[in-house]
Amino acid sequence: MNRENDRAARNTPDGSGELDPYEINFLPEFREGRGPRKPFVNSYGVVIGDHDYESPQSPLENWSTDTDPNVMAGEEWVHPYKDIGFHSSENRDYFEKGIPPRGGMFMHPDKNTAYELEEGRHLEGDGKSPSAGESNPF
Repeated sequence: MNRENDRAARNTPDGSGELDPYEINFLPEFREGRGPRKPFVNSYGVVIGDHDYESPQSPLENWSTDTDPNVMAGEEWVHPYKDIGFHSSENRDYFEKGIPPRGGMFMHPDKNTAYELEEGRHLEGDGKSPSAGESNPF
């Protein structure tokens, strides 16, 4: 077994080297305190991490005009190990190889939201709007 395969085997829950199809080989620093590897039941009674995406308890299966989409936001809807998003090349580089994401990828260089910090100024009052006598730069 080569070093890469040996590391992969140690990273799996049972040491076999076999990962769930939605899992990746997290580096040790990303496994610590991450949460359960096995499927879990969230506060809505929906099992997360079992690959069965049609649950009778899910708000998706009981959607109406009265359903607030916010009910499906948050960590209780995402499995800490079994999420398809981990398979993107950027996430694999980061979580499996420790290569940080390239800077600027999701930035808008023509919008500088930190201009006041860079100029050594700060907003007074509520922290959201210019104080009296100060012009809004937008």
